Amino acid sequence: MPAFETLAPAGTDFAADPYPVYAHLREQGAVHRVPTGDAGDIWVILGHEEVRNALTDVRLSNDVRHSSRWTGDGGHAIGRNMLQTDAPEHTRLRKLVAGEFSARRIESLRPRIQQLTDELLDAIAPLAGADLVESLARPLPVAVICELLGVPAEDQEPFRVWSHDMVFPPTPQAGLTAAKSMTDYLTGLLRAKDRSPGDDLLSALVRARDAEGARLGPEELLGMAFVLLVAGHETTVNLLSNGTYALLTHPEQFTALRADRSLLEGAIEEMLRYEGPVTSSAYRWATEDVEIDGVTIPAGEAVLILLGSASRDPRRFPDPDEFDIRRPRAGGGAGHLAFGHGIHHCLGAPLARLEATVAFTALLDRFPDLALAADPAELPWRPGLIRGLDRLPVRYGARS
Repeated sequence: MPAFETLAPAGTDFAADPYPVYAHLREQGAVHRVPTGDAGDIWVILGHEEVRNALTDVRLSNDVRHSSRWTGDGGHAIGRNMLQTDAPEHTRLRKLVAGEFSARRIESLRPRIQQLTDELLDAIAPLAGADLVESLARPLPVAVICELLGVPAEDQEPFRVWSHDMVFPPTPQAGLTAAKSMTDYLTGLLRAKDRSPGDDLLSALVRARDAEGARLGPEELLGMAFVLLVAGHETTVNLLSNGTYALLTHPEQFTALRADRSLLEGAIEEMLRYEGPVTSSAYRWATEDVEIDGVTIPAGEAVLILLGSASRDPRRFPDPDEFDIRRPRAGGGAGHLAFGHGIHHCLGAPLARLEATVAFTALLDRFPDLALAADPAELPWRPGLIRGLDRLPVRYGARS
């Protein structure tokens, strides 16, 4: 990631509040070259309009082989996956799984999501206080995506640890070790699904054939499993924790939501805009010289499209640094780009929204006196492509 910390004003914490740095850069232009602190520089795109356009610009490729610094075998984290491919390959891969994320299929998961949420809240209800990251925000999305894809219950905890260490590696070696463990595990799981398929998404992918009748290759299966499992829950973990944090640090908004549940849908969209879990797109590379806002990004250069900055752009959102669950949704839509835009728009966005709806409804129903049990300035944030809280201590009246 770019070393934005070097651009932050003295005494500020970029991880906890990156938005002043984004605002400072946007005032100077929508495109900047930023040091990474390790290997070369990265170009970043910040303005809402420029970000939205860049997300559909075919000259900005998701395939690392367009990088001027590429020397490896493709640079794919695990397998050949949708995040690191372009059309038509991406189109083929996405079509094979898109049906499993239809509105009807997602809605059918509501009773199970409700059951899991209730069980997690039952466990903490008598305690009068808990860490909501550890007790709800993390275990709920992990359980949902693992059940959907067919990961056995006994494997969910090691999977959660590997996923966390890959997305937020405590050390470079820990990240590599987690990636190897994840690769070995998924390879074995896919073989098991091939031998004895079940009624789950991974079994369906093993059997799936594209329009030409071809099955997914081993690297494609591995990549698909990795993306669906990891991306399918990490964003939701941080939607739940970041969204709860936003509500609890704006008590007047929390009070309004408790009094009027019809505001919940808009509140979730405002959480995604105001404190979204995904700060940027995956890395992209310019396939040719690309001019944006009067700045030329040379061919082969790496680019990050900053979704978090776009969602705080005052040219698109009046008073963008205000958290307002009644914020008008222009044109009938949310307007934010928290789930991306274009062909790489997050496939699991409807599932994330459903989990958030169920979880926040349950929290409001069961803990109407929910409050933050720590100084917001002391809460640890994890910076990176996916941004979220390490912990979220809360208090409430104990329930029997």
